[in-house]
Amino acid sequence: MSGSAAGLFASFLLGSFFSLVTIINPPSAIPLFNALAEGLDAQRTERLARDASLYVFAILTVSLFAGSLILNTFGISYGALRIAGGIVVALLGHGMLFGRDERGARGLDAGRNPAFFPLALPGISGPGSIAVIIGISTEIREIEQLTDKLLAWVATVVAIVCASLLTWLVLRSARLISTKLGPNGIEVMTRLMGFLLVCIGVQFVASGIRTFVSGI
Repeated sequence: MSGSAAGLFASFLLGSFFSLVTIINPPSAIPLFNALAEGLDAQRTERLARDASLYVFAILTVSLFAGSLILNTFGISYGALRIAGGIVVALLGHGMLFGRDERGARGLDAGRNPAFFPLALPGISGPGSIAVIIGISTEIREIEQLTDKLLAWVATVVAIVCASLLTWLVLRSARLISTKLGPNGIEVMTRLMGFLLVCIGVQFVASGIRTFVSGI
């Protein structure tokens, strides 16, 4: 692998991973996970964490590869997607920063499979993370060299795997983490992640505007 190819791989791997971890913010899902796992034994709690992480991986991977098809079906341009995704991410970050996280625990008993709904969707992989992944997919599809494009796809999938594994580790240790951090620690982390999300959202909007301008 040449230096430029390695740099491209590292760029998409690290960029995708940190963007996903920031917007997913696994510790923020601990209260919802603990509520859903209340009354479950250790084995069923472990299964809930594992299944939720697998669903997160599936949701994000499908969004990565099917995102362009969805955009083409509805006639949505890459620039429009990045701007809209950036606005969604920034609004979610604003809500987390000022204590109004829109990913809340609504419908705890609404589904038969709590690992998928409401834990994986929208509790962990909500509109923000899906928008980020589709935005990344639009950047990959604009790469001209086939080998570079394949490297970017692989790097992004690896980033999704790493983010899903981190989510699993946090969820399976949710009860211990909630005891160690306490409500105040989780709140501080959530607000910090919220600020970073606002920054990521602004960057997506700026990227979308550049795409519009270059297409004029």
